[in-house]
Amino acid sequence: MAESWNADTSEAVYRSRDALKNLRITVRIERVTSTAVLSQHLQQQVLSQQNRGVIELDTLTTQAQAGDNEEELVVRWQEKLFSQHEMGLFQSEAVCQSPLERQYHTEVQSLIRSKGRRNQRVFTYTDHDRFTSGLPSHQDCSLPSRSKMITWEPSPDFVKSSHAVNNAMQTMHIMADLGPPGKLGLKENECVLMTVRTDGNGIVILKPDFNKGKDPYRQVNDLQLYLRHKDYLNSLVGQDFEMPPPGVLRLMVNGEIASAKGFEYDNLYVHFFMELPNNWSTLPFQALSGVTQTCRTKTSGKDSVAFFSYPFSFEAFHLREKCLPQWPVLYFKVLSLDFWQRYRTEGYGYLVFPAMPDRLSRFGFCTETAGSVVFNLHCIQHARAFVDARDLRKKRQSVLDQLGGFSQQGAVYNIMEAFQRARRLNIVS
Repeated sequence: MAESWNADTSEAVYRSRDALKNLRITVRIERVTSTAVLSQHLQQQVLSQQNRGVIELDTLTTQAQAGDNEEELVVRWQEKLFSQHEMGLFQSEAVCQSPLERQYHTEVQSLIRSKGRRNQRVFTYTDHDRFTSGLPSHQDCSLPSRSKMITWEPSPDFVKSSHAVNNAMQTMHIMADLGPPGKLGLKENECVLMTVRTDGNGIVILKPDFNKGKDPYRQVNDLQLYLRHKDYLNSLVGQDFEMPPPGVLRLMVNGEIASAKGFEYDNLYVHFFMELPNNWSTLPFQALSGVTQTCRTKTSGKDSVAFFSYPFSFEAFHLREKCLPQWPVLYFKVLSLDFWQRYRTEGYGYLVFPAMPDRLSRFGFCTETAGSVVFNLHCIQHARAFVDARDLRKKRQSVLDQLGGFSQQGAVYNIMEAFQRARRLNIVS
């Protein structure tokens, strides 16, 4: 395994008088992981210090480095090595579309009976395979004439010496299946390691060239990178999640009082507290109120804005799953501080969770607004009913399941508020 990679994947042209049936190509692939890189790096350090009496770390060499993680084969010209996908495809004679594929069916049946398949990840597509047409192809090699001058009356000798040669090329692709261990056979995980072409007259074209004595080539599998990153994130999160008791809805809010603008005075701060309706509770140490720092305003466009960036968080529990929850309300007021440390109330407001804001003036009732406050909220609902409905595929029956998301809950709450306002108007009239 090398720490650097060969980036030169251009074509190489060879001329040979030997018969093509004698062509042999040694192909070796190795799955490079961060663990393997660290293991080899440490082993190289140990080997360099063996003369100093350092004990070699044999435990770093895992058995997984061999077997599925690396493979080496000698491939002959136009030798057919079946992929895992073809091993499954050609088991049935019904899918065969040509005499060649019927021959493949017979060979696959023989390999299955004898269990003599010598390849796992490395395989080949020969010149007449149906999958060869879907791979990247190259134009046939031709030898152009040496002169750009036009000869209007060429002699026979000139035609023989100057005509362009354009022979049909035979192609062979050496492939690799880069799927995860134990999940080989998907077409999207196939990649081309080398393409070999010849015109039958001794010209052999390789892409890329042999790398004997050079750094190895690298093939990056985007799916493998995604799966590796996914496994890494899963290892950070873990599998053990705290679940609320049955019949309990858990509401978690991570919020931020971002800024305030449009108020009359400078040196602003925000005082807020959370009101919990009936059937809601919190943990004993949960703080339901807070005060931001005092902030001077800055000019942003046409407004004077106070940037607080004040974080807060809380969690509450709704204890009756069968009834429609009335959501917690966040009340806040904006105050200003003068030179004599006196405070003035600039305005009131409230916010119904999950996210339905309303604003009140400094007089405490709905009039023209005095300013605005920006909140950033991240709300999470957590209930065992959500998991049960997903895992058991049951029809949602509880009130919490029927609500489903914050948008539906907000719509239901708006309907209830409109009904209450209409009812109050009828009582007054």
